[in-house]
Parts: sequence; C-alpha cells; structure tokens
Amino acid sequence: MPGTRYPLEVNPEIPPRLARLEELASNLWYSWDRPTRSLFARLNLRLWRATNHSPKAMLKRVDQYRLKEVADDPIFLDTMNRVLMAYDAYHATPATQELPGKPPLESTDLIAYFCAEFGFHESLPIYSGGLGILSGDHCKGASDLRLPFVAVGLLYRQGYFQQTIDRDGKQHAHFADNDFDDMPIEPVHGADGRDVLIGIDFPGRTVWAKVWQARVGNTRLYLLDTDIEKNNLADRDIAHQLYGGDRHTRIEQEILLGVGGVRALHALGLHPTVWHINEGHAAFFILERIRDLMDQGQSFATALEAAAANTVFTTHTAVPAGHDHFADDLVMHYFDSFCKTTGLDRTTLLSMGHTGGSNDFNMTALALRGSRFHNGVSRIHSEVSARICSDLWPQVEAAENPMDYITNAVHVPSFLATDWYETFDRYLGLGWQHRHTDEACWSDIQHIPDQIFWSIRQSLKAQLLHLVCNRVRQQQRRNQGSEAHLDRLLRFADPANPTVLTIGFARRFATYKRATLLFNNLDWLHEILFDTQHPVLFLFAGKAHPADEPGQQLIRQITELSRQREFEGRILLLEDYDLHLARRLVAGVDVWLNNPIYPLEASGTSGMKAAINGTLNLSVLDGWWGEGYDGKNGWAIRPAAEGLDSAQRDAEEARTLYELLQDSVIPMYYRNTALGYSPEWVAMAKHSIASIMPRFNMRRMVTEYTEKFYAPAAAQWRKYAGENFAGARQVAEWKTRVRSAWPGVHLRRLDQAISRIRFGETLRFEIAVQLNGLMPEDLTVELVFTRPRKVASTKVWHHVLCHEQPLEGGGHLFSCELTPEQCGKMEYRVRAYPSHALLTHPFEMGMMLWL
Repeated sequence: MPGTRYPLEVNPEIPPRLARLEELASNLWYSWDRPTRSLFARLNLRLWRATNHSPKAMLKRVDQYRLKEVADDPIFLDTMNRVLMAYDAYHATPATQELPGKPPLESTDLIAYFCAEFGFHESLPIYSGGLGILSGDHCKGASDLRLPFVAVGLLYRQGYFQQTIDRDGKQHAHFADNDFDDMPIEPVHGADGRDVLIGIDFPGRTVWAKVWQARVGNTRLYLLDTDIEKNNLADRDIAHQLYGGDRHTRIEQEILLGVGGVRALHALGLHPTVWHINEGHAAFFILERIRDLMDQGQSFATALEAAAANTVFTTHTAVPAGHDHFADDLVMHYFDSFCKTTGLDRTTLLSMGHTGGSNDFNMTALALRGSRFHNGVSRIHSEVSARICSDLWPQVEAAENPMDYITNAVHVPSFLATDWYETFDRYLGLGWQHRHTDEACWSDIQHIPDQIFWSIRQSLKAQLLHLVCNRVRQQQRRNQGSEAHLDRLLRFADPANPTVLTIGFARRFATYKRATLLFNNLDWLHEILFDTQHPVLFLFAGKAHPADEPGQQLIRQITELSRQREFEGRILLLEDYDLHLARRLVAGVDVWLNNPIYPLEASGTSGMKAAINGTLNLSVLDGWWGEGYDGKNGWAIRPAAEGLDSAQRDAEEARTLYELLQDSVIPMYYRNTALGYSPEWVAMAKHSIASIMPRFNMRRMVTEYTEKFYAPAAAQWRKYAGENFAGARQVAEWKTRVRSAWPGVHLRRLDQAISRIRFGETLRFEIAVQLNGLMPEDLTVELVFTRPRKVASTKVWHHVLCHEQPLEGGGHLFSCELTPEQCGKMEYRVRAYPSHALLTHPFEMGMMLWL
C-alpha cells in the first residue's frame, strides 16, 4: 500500500534586485500592459503557461536558480527597469486639475461600482462572460482617468468552469477551486493589523465576510469572501461558485454583494457620493442604504429619495426573463428582520420589487425604484429596456421615460494587439495612446502603407492559427483522434501560410445569439465553402451554461457539422473560450461574425475589440453595431421584417448572410494585386479602425458616465443630503401629496381650436386645470408639437403654458401665446405632469395627463 501523500510547496526567495517583481505581480496593471506580461513570461515560458499567465503564481514556483540567473542578466534587468519606469509613470500621473463631469466631480466625491463578476485577466477567474469583461474594463478606464472610484464584488472559490468538448460534441464543465494565494489579491487589514470582517444579518444567524482587495492600476476592487472558519459550513459556501446553487444560494449571494458591500465600504471608512449598480444583482444595497438612513432618524420615504438620488443603475438584459427575480416568500424569509428593525411593513417592502402585476420580487424593479439615473448599454437596447420597464412609469410613453443609454466600449490597451503599437507610434504620432477619442488622430491611419498594414494583419492571424493548432491538437489527442485526421482538420489553419479568409464567431452559446444561423441552408453553405480558389475557414468558440441544454445542443450541432466530410477542416470548434483565446481571436481573424436575434443583443463588445485591430465586422444591425456601422466599415445584416415566424426570419437573415459572403466578403478578400493583398480590403479595414476606435473606447464611455451620471448624481446627493436631508424630505413629502391628489387632476380646453393660420399670426391657448388641492407650481402644462406621422421628421417642439389665475369653480387657468416659426402641417397635444425643482428627471414619477 502506498503511503500518505503530504503536500509541500517550496517558494523561492526573490533576489533584492528583483524585489519589485512582486509589486508588479500584485497589480492587475499587467492585465493591459503587455511588456509586463512578457517580462514574466521570459522567466520561464512553460511555467508561465502552466500558471495560466499569473505573475503571482509564477513567482511562487519559479526555480531559484533561474531567479539568480536573471538577477545578473543585464538584458533582463534593463527590460525590467523599463517596465518599472512605465509602471511608476502611470501611477505618478496626477489627476487633472478639474475632475471630469458637468458639473465637475468634487475632490471629496467617491464612486462605488458594484457588480457580480469582474473580468480583468485569466489570472483572476471570477468572471463568466461579457458582463464581467465590461465591468473589468470599466475599472481599468476609471484608473486611466484617475477617477475617485472603487469597485465591489464577490470572491468566488470557483469562477466560471473550464470547458472540454468530447468527440460527440458534448460539453463537459470542469470546476476547480481557486487558490487565493496564487491570485493578484490580498486581505484588507484594519488599523489593528487584523483582517477586516463584516457581518450580514441572515435568518437566525450572522454571516461573516472577509474583505480582500485587488489593485487595478489606480483603482481598488474589494471582494467579499464567506469561506472563513467563523461561518458554518453552509454559509462558507455562499460565494463558492459564480452564479452557482439554487434560488436560496442566488439570493444569498446577492444579499452578500449588496448589503455586505455597503457594510464593507463603511468598515473601510469609505463613504461614496455616487453608487453604481451594474446589472441588478447588487440591488439589495438600496435596502441597506435605506436602513442606514432610517437608523439616522429619517423616514422610509425620505431615506428612499436620498438613497435613490445618487444611485446609477445599468441594465444589460434585453429580454424580460433575463432579469433576476425571487418569490415574495423567499425575499421575506431573508428580510423579515429588516422589516422589524425599520418598522417597514411587508407590503411596502415587496412593492419595491413588483412590476407588471407579477407577485415575484424583481431585482430590476428594485434597482429602478431605488435609483434616479438609469441606462441601457446601446441606443437600441435603451429603447427595448424602456418598453420592458415601462410599468415603472405607467403614464409616460416609453420614448420619454427616464431610461437613458450609454453604449458600451472596450479598454483599448487590453485588447489592441501589441503588433500595432510601433506602427501607430510612427504614423499616428507619439501620444496616440492618450488620444483614443480624437477622430483626427485616427484618420491618420490612412497614412500607414498598405503593405505594412497587411503584414501586421497576417502576423496576427499567424499567431492566432498557431494557438488554434495547439488547441485542436490537444483536443484531438484527448479524444483519441489520429494524426492523419488532425492533418486534415488543420489543412486550412496553417500559421506558416495565413492566407485563407478566416471568419470568427466566439461568444456565449445561447439560443438568441444563433451560433448555427450559418448552417440554415447547408447546400448554399457547401457552394460557398467549396470554391477551391477562394477557401474560407470558420472558427467557433464559446461556452454554454451547464444548465442550458439548448445552448449545449448548439455545440453538438456545430461539432456534428464540422465532422461531415464536406466541411472537415473548414469549420473548427475551439474549446475552453477564455480571455487569452479571445484576445487572439479578435485580433487575428479577418471577419468577426455576429448574428443575434434582433433586438436581443443588448450591446456586444467583441466586435469592437475586433474592429480596433483591423478585423471587419459582419453583423446583424443590433446592439452597438446599429450605431457603429456606417456602410463602409464592414457589412450589415438588416433584421427581417416584423411579423415573420422564427423559421422565416432565420431563413431570410441567413440568405442575407450567404449573399454578403458570396457577393461581397469573399470576392473582396481575394481580389489580390501583384503585391499579394486586396487594396479594397485594406482600405475598409483601415476605415473600420478610424471610424470605430474614437467612438467605442473605454475613455469615451467612462467620461460619458461621469458627465451624464456620476457628476450629476453627486450634485443631487449634496442637494438632498444637506441640512439633515432637508431636500430629500421635501421631495418625499411633495411626492406623497402629488400621488394622493393626481387621480383628481383634470384638464379642459377653454380656447377654440384653430386648424389653419398664416405665417406670423399668433395663437392663444387656454387650458383649465382642476388641481385637486395641488398648487399651480406643482405641475407643468405644455404643448407638444410634432409633424404628422407620414412626414419623415422626429422633431418635437415643447411650449410651456404659464399659470395665469384661479377660475371660478376651483380650476386654474394656464395659458400661452404662440407664433409658430415653422410652416407646413403640424400636430400638437396638451399634457400636464408633476414638476419640482429637485427632481432628477422630469418624468421620474411616471405620471402624465393628456388632454
């Protein structure tokens, strides 16, 4: 019998000359600084790959003799010093004299950003997909702009799973526990030097969470961990797995994130003036903030107005079913003690999360009611979200309700391939890295010689194909495939000859993303792919949630088709899609394919990452591409006409896809000159970078959040919180009075409607308003002028009527005289809505009367 295996790890001593490597390894700045990652890779390339590109894990395992060797290597030391100079310069750069925003942020402001997942780099696996990558990029962008910004999330023992795909196309999910010692995180210690712990009230017990931090350039991310001895075994598992467990686990994770996150910031002495909920998972922090304010003596209504005044909520979901919700009884099970300590009744609490007649507690509804700044993540998505959430503002048309939008973006340094840097330095000028939003800067990309541009694109594709070959080879060997068959599979994926048109599709395998739309008409696809003069390689990658059987069926379907003899080697499915593979894919493929069901793609950012690297987009006009496409920077699949069933819609849009491939994409790519490339293709790729880079970078996005939301939210907080929350109390009392009186408010026209006048003539409008106890200043009465619907114009003119005098019988006269400045046919309507100088949005109460 073999003896017991005892674990032992021997960590090397870092030589004094290399001491600052540990500092570099502990700051996720390396996640977007490639020279730093290259420096660590030079220590031991095989170990670098084995540790999943984690500098911290690598420094714990690298051979002591190797460290001594590089400590005396002048080339390595010179490289390290250059990296450290860049690192120090980045962190030493002061914030601008005036913080951004309209009005500007003040020096005492602090933004707290909550999200359930954060994706910075594969070495910190606490993310699953697009939401996490977006939140990670948001933190990086805040660091670049030196915003006063902290983030809050959960520290999972198991992040998202690693994926393998067997020979039958079945996905296998492999979960492995993270070793926190290997991750770029560290415990937060209090003034006494001990770990910071915070307690969260759960039914019949207190759950304790340890606070960790990750350094993200200039930004701090605080992570909550319940896997500590002070908790019972069940509570230690609350944050064990990202999005894991049953409904009890999910609500406990969301309570931990929301309630625990607020308490963690307070325990650290941090008092945000702006609170940002990125998706609804953290919305319970609204209840915790209300409880805190009520403990200070405020009423529930006042506390709600104060908490909402400086809360920003971003929704990323384009379908109603995608919003988290919990049964009322489950919510009350966890918040019964909250009601008892605050004196709040069950009905009032649950009404915060009810919408559309549903008895489920909807986290999006809670987030919307507890915030005054709301946004979708693209123009199209905001319109969809405005309709989905219209019950929150029942009398306001969806087009005018408070749902705004800020289109997502990408962190350029994280996803722009290093190969471009020297060329951009030469042709765009030094400093281009600080001019991401400067259109003039990016128009200079036309000055890059076509041959140089094309050679970089081919080099990036060769790097991708090298990775593709390695992954396919590993997968085939595990699935016991033969070498001869492997050669057949990889005959078009040749890193030494990267001339084949390569099209990539990589994202989460969910049915609405339609990964298999390409296979709608196999005869047509066969015709496209079997043009021997113009070969095409399709690369697919992505994971399906382990509980999503339809998503896993898509993987099986792609596997089955890729194994058919007529498609072998022309369609490859790559397993274990992660950030490392994503960076190579977006930079290396020639075309990025995206064909979701319109309008269900909230934004999408992978196409942006591809575009900034010179990859061309071929996408349905949904999400960000509805704003990014200009007719010359890629190709668009226009959504099929409304009214078609799903099969007809898919057939129609697949037909457009095939036509674009056959008539435009493939011929243009292979329209080569004697120099070996297509000038038309290069011109379109250059224009793609020039048109997309300035608009879809993280600097623009974070600046827009600051100007539209963060600075105004901080200003509202000061208005509401001053003089012991006098502003919040005033608004709360006013809203109570308006809600009570509004059903009795009526409008009546006194003047005679005139349908035709001559230019220069003046009209007088008189409206009698029955105020039902309200004051004239409690509402706005206005005329809304538009062109008739058959006239192609969206222009709207608003004219406010002024209160003139009381009328006999209790009504009040509102009037205005108007001389129209436009000729032609117009239409107008009369409306009234509550108004108050302290409201954040004029229609936030959701009340409006039309005559």
